[in-house]
Amino acid sequence: MGFQVMTMTDAAATRVREIVENASTDAKGIRVGIKKGGCAGMEYTISLVTEPNPKDDRIERDGAAVWVDPAAVLYLLGTEMDFEVTTLRTGFTFNNPNQTSACGCGESVELKPADLAALAARGDAVVRTGS
Repeated sequence: MGFQVMTMTDAAATRVREIVENASTDAKGIRVGIKKGGCAGMEYTISLVTEPNPKDDRIERDGAAVWVDPAAVLYLLGTEMDFEVTTLRTGFTFNNPNQTSACGCGESVELKPADLAALAARGDAVVRTGS
């Protein structure tokens, strides 16, 4: 059975819809990527999408659209995006099987590329949904 690059929980989909509805621009969704930074080496990035990049992978749940930067795909394969509200923090969280460690403050992570040979051996196929 195939899978998308990422999935999102109901809570994440609800928050993405709220962001789009409250945006001052003609937003269509959000874009998730990664960048070098933080004490652990990498950080997740989230930005508003007004014009989707045709090279991005697109995931959708209950009308919430998230585009994934192609440069981040190998690091995000199999990731579940969630949204949580706690006493100390409110924001998107990423349950990422490619994460090898995180810094103490929780703002940056160490990621390894997904093992495509292991995915192929399991019989998983990556379904690219495009935009």
